[in-house]
Amino acid sequence: MTLRPLKKILVIRFSSIGDIVLTTPVVRCLKNTFPQAEIHFLTKKKFAQVLAGNPYIDKLHLFDGNFGTMLAQLRNEHFDFVADLHHNLRSLRFKLALRCPSATFPKLNLRKWWYVHTKRLDVMPNIHIVDRYFDAVKKIGVKNDNLGLDFFTTPEPDFHIPFGNYIAIVCGATYTTKQIPLQLIYNITRREVYNFVLLGDKSDGERLDALPLPFGDNVFNACGKTTLNQSALMVKNSDAVITSDTGLMHIAAALDKKTVAVWGNTTPQLGMHPYMPQHPDCFVNIETAGLPCRPCSKLGYNKCPKGHLNCLKSITADEITAALEKLLAK
Repeated sequence: MTLRPLKKILVIRFSSIGDIVLTTPVVRCLKNTFPQAEIHFLTKKKFAQVLAGNPYIDKLHLFDGNFGTMLAQLRNEHFDFVADLHHNLRSLRFKLALRCPSATFPKLNLRKWWYVHTKRLDVMPNIHIVDRYFDAVKKIGVKNDNLGLDFFTTPEPDFHIPFGNYIAIVCGATYTTKQIPLQLIYNITRREVYNFVLLGDKSDGERLDALPLPFGDNVFNACGKTTLNQSALMVKNSDAVITSDTGLMHIAAALDKKTVAVWGNTTPQLGMHPYMPQHPDCFVNIETAGLPCRPCSKLGYNKCPKGHLNCLKSITADEITAALEKLLAK
């Protein structure tokens, strides 16, 4: 297909926090390959803060669910190319309606389904989703610069933390089967050689408040008290991050933070582990390997289908602390 000169390019990714952060290398490489072009990004309105301040994006289009209104806005832009990094029915509907050259990426849904149901690792290619995203822009000559993810924090009023150096622990995740167990978090923070800041939303704060044992003076619970940007700033200012498979894990990778990634029902082999090609020794994956029930989903559940949550409950504070100490020593 012969493309007309590229003056306006649209990138589509509706959700969620981590998935949007994982698209940022494509956005950066698009802008650097076509500096004369405007790079536009279509996402859900509630995720606008994820891309706020990104210098490689010329215009954000924030979708509130009204297809007709958004389509009219997009048609007025007269795009030359659409990079679909969501690859679902909604993004297809927008692409067809815009009637301009477009491309998407291999989502591997069948392979993921087979992997989840058979546990056969050999069905999954050893390729990160970021590298698969680049298939959507390969036809227009855009290549991965291997400089990792981007996340640009924006100025916020100071949020007081009672100590200087600290380890950030990301307590939450969308699904219970991906959340670091509260008892495990408590056991990690008993290592009083470190200070800890706990990050998460209001519901994570409520879960932590329900713990029968109080945290020590070396722990500051910021769950439910910060915006996404403030949480990212706390990650940025930390010495290292302990995190579940969630959006802040990818933000930590974008900010080049030493990261201990704790895996529950999902696995790194699904292709969404911390993406740090420029610093591959800056993260460690901690998981309970060999469980016959894992992975039980490519996403997660609100409760363990088997009722035991051994994927997370088998992980110890000693394992995580050892990985943390190894990273901090580098």
